[in-house]
Amino acid sequence: MLIIRLRRVGRKNDPNFRLVVVDSKRAAKSGSFLEVLGSYDPRKKRVELKNEQIKSWLLKGAQVSDTVHNLLVNAKIIELAKINVAKSPKKAVAEAPKAV
Repeated sequence: MLIIRLRRVGRKNDPNFRLVVVDSKRAAKSGSFLEVLGSYDPRKKRVELKNEQIKSWLLKGAQVSDTVHNLLVNAKIIELAKINVAKSPKKAVAEAPKAV
């Protein structure tokens, strides 16, 4: 199955993402992808998409991840409702025992 998803690139504490088409069976082990479809910078709120290539992959039957779905709705490439994406919970920091 083909999936359009985000792939993290960039440095530590400076996230940047590429929109890539991956084969879900091969990508987990090799990290390979079929095509780069755009980029997303969450800090600067900048999204660059290749509209024609995205539409052609969707017509070929590629599925999209929830976050990519919301990016495509914002860019008006697809005309659907947004999907609620739950953010991962923050890890609770254990308090150090107080000295008596």
